[in-house]
Amino acid sequence: MLVIDDERPALDELSWLLRQDPRVSEVATCDAATEALRLLQEREVDAVFLDVQMPGLTGLELAQVLARFRTPPPVVFVTAHEEHAVEAFELQAVDYVLKPVRGERLAEAVRRVVEGTTRAPEPADEMVPVERGGVTRFVARSTITHVEAQGDYARLHTPTGSHLLRTPLSSLEEEWGPAGFVRIHRSTLVALAHVAEVRTEQGRCTVVVGGSGPGGTGGTGSGGAELAVARRHTRELRELLTRRGR
Repeated sequence: MLVIDDERPALDELSWLLRQDPRVSEVATCDAATEALRLLQEREVDAVFLDVQMPGLTGLELAQVLARFRTPPPVVFVTAHEEHAVEAFELQAVDYVLKPVRGERLAEAVRRVVEGTTRAPEPADEMVPVERGGVTRFVARSTITHVEAQGDYARLHTPTGSHLLRTPLSSLEEEWGPAGFVRIHRSTLVALAHVAEVRTEQGRCTVVVGGSGPGGTGGTGSGGAELAVARRHTRELRELLTRRGR
């Protein structure tokens, strides 16, 4: 494993944590991207753990260079800056770990490196029965972009309309979690598969589902919906989106 970070305390801590993992046999360290490139020309490594914000060549720029290698090493970003997660996904990062690094979270990143990019099979789609005007209709769960709580009911939103389901939001969160539905607010679940954008402005995070484009809260110019993400759910949501995108 190769660890790259321009801050010596962070470099030492991350390399120490990796050495505690029995799956890691050797850890090399560099405090600059240029030094890392010289090392990678001389030897192969099983994975690269690198920071994003570094002087000179940034972690994102280094990852772009590594992607052009004949056999690119797996890349795990380890950073305090959560806003670069989407760019990391576009560079095919194996994982995106936020500082301060927890041992169990780093162990999960190592597992992803060891096991490669094999995904677990997606849960089978489900037809959800909804009633309207005495008529029962069936909505494919895969078409539901998000769910909003309305008392004892949940409103299911799809690109073509919405439907009421007499089920509490908490029950749907537990039942549909394996299918990629996560809570982003006390009254909202979102389907990760339908998230088109993550926006951060003045410390406020929102997601666009079912479309993208400029627009105000509650809608966008291309038919999507812009939903508020509670501060307590922001970090987890970004990590989940990054992992799902691999």
